[in-house]
Amino acid sequence: MTEIKNIYCVGRNYALHAKELNNEVPTSPFLFSKPTHAAVYANGDDVMLPAGRGQIDYEVELVVKIGKPYYKGITIEEIIDQMAIGIDFTLRDVQSELKKKGHPWLLAKGFPNSALLSSFFLFPGEDACKQTTFSLLKNGVQVQRGSITDLIFDLQTIIDFTAEHFGLAERDIIFTGTPEGVGPVTSGDQFSLIWGEEVVGQSKVILK
Repeated sequence: MTEIKNIYCVGRNYALHAKELNNEVPTSPFLFSKPTHAAVYANGDDVMLPAGRGQIDYEVELVVKIGKPYYKGITIEEIIDQMAIGIDFTLRDVQSELKKKGHPWLLAKGFPNSALLSSFFLFPGEDACKQTTFSLLKNGVQVQRGSITDLIFDLQTIIDFTAEHFGLAERDIIFTGTPEGVGPVTSGDQFSLIWGEEVVGQSKVILK
């Protein structure tokens, strides 16, 4: 199992997703983070999420893992060594209240098990990623499908921005953004994380 250092997430990085939540499309990368306690692997085991805090939404994303320390001018082919497909679980009602107050999103984004990850596998390069879609099945039905060709801010921009503002080193991971189609989680839902046509992770979610 891959040891994770920092978890960074890019918000509103697909235009249609920003619009479906009535958010403005950003003009520069919009980042937030999750604690390492948020990370959990979709290895077939049940995943516990909190009940009683309002609606929880799923957001499938392509996740990249950093393989070496960042330096100015490094390319994504040099710095990214592995990738995964993940779900950024969000306490949507909590997030809405935080947004109204102008508060950080941590309470809505950083709860335990809120960063569900497939196993990590070799990063095939940006061009190969552009030719392959990622998707999410909920109870056997596809609910989200995306491609990094639709990113507002591409992988290189995300890497450079993250490193400049927060630092970036080996074992850091970045959730690169979710396409449209996010929706609510119900206790007992079975989620399958898909890369191309391959199932790379599965878990059932229990609200408790």
